[in-house]
Amino acid sequence: MPKILILPGDGIGPEVMGAALGVLEKAELSSGVRFDKETELFGGCSIDASGVPATDEVLSKAQSADAVLLGAVGGGKWENLEHSVKPETGLLSLRKILDTYVNLRPAKVYPALADASSLKRDVVSGTDILVVRELTGGIYFGEPRGIEETEDGGRRGFNTLSYSTAEIERVACKAFEAARARRGELVSVDKSNVLESMALWRETVSRVGRERFPDVKLEHIYVDNAAMQIIRRPKTFDVLLAGNLFGDIISDEAAQLTGSLGMLPSASVGNGGAIYEPVHGSAPDIAGTDAANPVAAILSVAMMLKHSFGMDEEAGRIDRAVSAVLDEGFRTADIHQEGTRKVGCREMGEAVARAMDRP
Repeated sequence: MPKILILPGDGIGPEVMGAALGVLEKAELSSGVRFDKETELFGGCSIDASGVPATDEVLSKAQSADAVLLGAVGGGKWENLEHSVKPETGLLSLRKILDTYVNLRPAKVYPALADASSLKRDVVSGTDILVVRELTGGIYFGEPRGIEETEDGGRRGFNTLSYSTAEIERVACKAFEAARARRGELVSVDKSNVLESMALWRETVSRVGRERFPDVKLEHIYVDNAAMQIIRRPKTFDVLLAGNLFGDIISDEAAQLTGSLGMLPSASVGNGGAIYEPVHGSAPDIAGTDAANPVAAILSVAMMLKHSFGMDEEAGRIDRAVSAVLDEGFRTADIHQEGTRKVGCREMGEAVARAMDRP
């Protein structure tokens, strides 16, 4: 029986996870596939219980699971802790130990939400972008790093941005494969005009494309220009490839096109391990109020079924159910507009689950 480790996390994490699991149960019923599901503490709640954001036992269970389904971690309660024991450090450790070196973040504008974006409808309509972000290298993991005292009595903070050809090649291959399965267009984001590590990035991506994926159209773009063009002409992009830092920023920018971070799922995959989680944070200010949008968590379940278990039909069923519910006017607070029906997290999840029963 396939194993899923469930880590609801902090803040709104348990609420959106509850809605997502309701949809997963419907997928189990319709497909006949049953999952062995186990729930553990992770993030701030784990710090409260054990003093660390991820215990060795939980990390071991993650390694033995076929997929990890994560809610959200962190919050103001833990932000003043030492960096080494913050909730977000647990997430980085999880990614590292599972070697989930590529993050897939789709940003799709559903027709019913074209007016929910801060951009004009004619600009965002038809947008369907996939951001492929390198996840276990770059400046977030590079050494040396730290904060040190300086001779003038001040302090100096420093981080190292570095990439090897092997790190670039493997994420580039994933991006080219994704582009080949879509429109056959890949845009690689870098800053090769001022950063040596990014010069190597551009050189390596170009070589991988030339030698292994000549059928995929490749374009390079500087990150500052990319940030502008994604807002100016989002529907012209298909697959975007970026390093850890730039991918983090670009994917959140792309999220705004959809109307809310609450609409964006993600998949972190690599050599055997896989983590599926909504892009949004733990939003402690609305935790416990039933105001969270569970769609990103629900769509993360769809990505899990597709990428980890090959259940494309059930993944498609979930996506269609989300679209149908949005067409019917169901909206959580973050995407609510005049003339639509405002519902809570639980009701939104239940509506999507019901819609899965339709042909």
